Amino acid sequence: QVQLVESGGGLVQAGGSLRLSCAASGRAFSRYAMGWFRQAPGKEREFVAAISRSGGTTDYADSVKGRFTISRDNAKNTVYLQMNSLKPEDTAVYYCAAKRGIIGWEIPSRYDNWGQGTQATVSS
Repeated sequence: QVQLVESGGGLVQAGGSLRLSCAASGRAFSRYAMGWFRQAPGKEREFVAAISRSGGTTDYADSVKGRFTISRDNAKNTVYLQMNSLKPEDTAVYYCAAKRGIIGWEIPSRYDNWGQGTQATVSS
């Protein structure tokens, strides 16, 4: 098990940037693939991005490709989501999650560990 705590959310104008962080407890962080998901009011939780254990493989939802970048620092037990060129439709609670392996990493139910979420609001 790994405990996850997100930070870095806030209010930003359209076109602006935010950098989300997800700090993990425990020594097993490097054994987990990590994902970022988001959930807007009245909508289902959706995949945003994922990164493999080593950081060598990444994947993104089409809606964020070219604007968001996922990265990780295993020495700091932290995964990041750099969000640029933000749009109002990016407004949501953002969650990080951890899972073993990369199969199905775009599916929320495949993750065993979740953070509490951080709110990102983009004004028009």
